[in-house]
Amino acid sequence: DLVKLLTLRIRTQLGSAMSAVRLTAAILVCLLPMTVLSYGFPAALKLERAVPANHEMEISQLKARDRARHGRLLQSLGGVIDFPVDGTFDPFVVGLYYTKLRLGSPPRDFYVQIDTGSDVLWVSCASCNGCPQTSGLQIQLNYFDPGSSVTATPISCSDQRCSWGIQSSDSGCSVQNNLCAYTFQYGDGSGTSGFYVSDVLQFDMIVGSSLVPNSTAQVVFGCSTSQTGDLVKSDRAVDGIFGFGQQGMSVVSQLASQGVAPRVFSHCLKGENGGGGILVLGEIVAPNLVFTPLVPSQPHYNVNLLSISVNGQALPINPSVFSTSNGQGTIIDTGTTLAYLSEEAYVPFVEAITKAVAQSVRPVVSKGNQCYVIVSSVADVFPPVSLNFAGGASMFLNPQDYLIQQNNVGGTSVWCIGFQRIQNQGITILGDLVLKDKIFVYDLVGQRIGWANYDCSMSVNVSATSSSGRSEYVNAGQFSDNAAPQKLSLNMVGNTLMLLLMVINMFL
Repeated sequence: DLVKLLTLRIRTQLGSAMSAVRLTAAILVCLLPMTVLSYGFPAALKLERAVPANHEMEISQLKARDRARHGRLLQSLGGVIDFPVDGTFDPFVVGLYYTKLRLGSPPRDFYVQIDTGSDVLWVSCASCNGCPQTSGLQIQLNYFDPGSSVTATPISCSDQRCSWGIQSSDSGCSVQNNLCAYTFQYGDGSGTSGFYVSDVLQFDMIVGSSLVPNSTAQVVFGCSTSQTGDLVKSDRAVDGIFGFGQQGMSVVSQLASQGVAPRVFSHCLKGENGGGGILVLGEIVAPNLVFTPLVPSQPHYNVNLLSISVNGQALPINPSVFSTSNGQGTIIDTGTTLAYLSEEAYVPFVEAITKAVAQSVRPVVSKGNQCYVIVSSVADVFPPVSLNFAGGASMFLNPQDYLIQQNNVGGTSVWCIGFQRIQNQGITILGDLVLKDKIFVYDLVGQRIGWANYDCSMSVNVSATSSSGRSEYVNAGQFSDNAAPQKLSLNMVGNTLMLLLMVINMFL
């Protein structure tokens, strides 16, 4: 109502473009202190003069200046950051999900795997030894050159930011050149090494009702000079890995410490129709989300899995199999394609599935995997499965969440158990096979993870905060194409700033 009243008065009383600008600027000065106070910021504001004393500034110049200023104001409040998602869980197609980042000045595009099982963002460096030159994913691979970015700065051993990685064993110091270096080894045997640099990350941000494109923040990331194992293979090569872990070197932690984004992120990975999905720094809000606590003081996203049920019946698995201790526990990891169970859990799980479908399918063993030949829909034959976690939260799995289709000939198809056996290790890893077609929220403030089954081709509501503090909701949807969000709630700052732009545009 306040906005409507102000707009009506402006339209009926102002006779020129310059008087409209002066009155709206006065309104902005009056309203902003009240708004800023409501969000806990100091009341004293440093205001820039919008119109010079001689009143000779062109409206186009004023509009450009205001847009730049409003972008800074909106970005300073923090908001939701959206990343595009491509790829799919299907191991016969891609077997990973990845996003595109813009790094450096001028910005260059880098395609990086989305990985909640590690902490650090790194990309291939211009001096990389053994890095792939081409990718079977039909993407253009790039190499980051610190010398070609005017905003790039190598991180020295004495830089305080180097200690972020040292605390989590993700970095060390090279005595020869005084560079903060790193070496990573991943679970599949692949590895990378290089040094850290600080440079600009460019992204699109939603604050309240406003899209702030080409926002920037300074982040520390790895420049990979050497890669081994699967990282050097070209069939599914990407430019690097985007670690979404909790440690100080993760981009999530860095942006949160700068007040740019909340310390919570969410994803919704599409399983069918080519994959893709939603990835945001912010909390996806859904009415049917359930949460389980994170196990404290763990290097990964560990949760307490208590039991597994098939057709509503708990399997005869000793709960100690799932307990978290040295090298044991249950990890949620987008960097893993399939899902893995220890021997003690895998055997009763497969036996229960096989028994439930014995009258409808023909079981076969293919390359060591338990498979089934069926002539109907898996949804009509295979039983529902639930993973039951601490706090009373259960993750319900449809057949497509624990089976993988191997082939389809005529009216006959072969589906195999997607859960794999881990021998001599008490570890459970929930990878993309299980995580797809669900909203997942990683609330690092509340130290919990939530989920809900969801069609990830649909839009979602996202909050800029996590389990505590102020919330602003936006309809994130698929705004990775820079489309304007729809049905957005307005806050006072957004109203005031947008009003100023509307009045200026009326007279252009």
